[in-house]
Amino acid sequence: MKVKKSGGAATGAGTGTGTGSGAAAAARTEEELGRKALIGPDDVLGLQRVTSDYLCTPEENVYKIDFTRFKIRDMESGTVLFEITKPAASEREHNDKKDIDPNAGRFVRYQFTPAFLRLRQVGATVEFTVGDKPINNFRMIERHYFRDQLLKSFDFEFGFCIPSSKNTCEHIYEFPQLSEDLIREMILHPYETQSDSFYFVDNKLVMHNKADYSYSGGP
Repeated sequence: MKVKKSGGAATGAGTGTGTGSGAAAAARTEEELGRKALIGPDDVLGLQRVTSDYLCTPEENVYKIDFTRFKIRDMESGTVLFEITKPAASEREHNDKKDIDPNAGRFVRYQFTPAFLRLRQVGATVEFTVGDKPINNFRMIERHYFRDQLLKSFDFEFGFCIPSSKNTCEHIYEFPQLSEDLIREMILHPYETQSDSFYFVDNKLVMHNKADYSYSGGP
């Protein structure tokens, strides 16, 4: 995988750019990783398909990393394609005392138009807070699949985050050119395009989020 990176920031902003090529890592299965006490970056880079379950629990996020805002924009036109802001953690805890889903907030469903599949470069801005522990070598690996085909794999560094900080970072996604046949199939089969986002601190998996995508322009 060819990746250009610059570090994230503790209280400022960082950028990273990833390409859509796969990485030369030994093949791994979800079942194999489920038996490991510690999952590292090379492990998830070897996955050949999207996971069916999460590879770590919410409790393993001992750094209390909390993503509070997410925005996607077309780098060419500047058009904002998607934006969401979460309530503060204290407000969510107050409102969700009962019937809490332990995986709430770990899955996102995106709905885009067919034109999204022809974009060349997209910027994803994230805001996140961290708890009272410093974070070294904060890294995200995000892998996108259509059915069992790997479409693109991105690898971004957030850098160092100071304790109890609020951080902003924009990652630049450079998309591969897809064939017209593949684009047609992805439009006709909403939510069969899926992704895994794996977050590491010092090469240990601490968070795992999932998403699926529709490009049909509707729900």
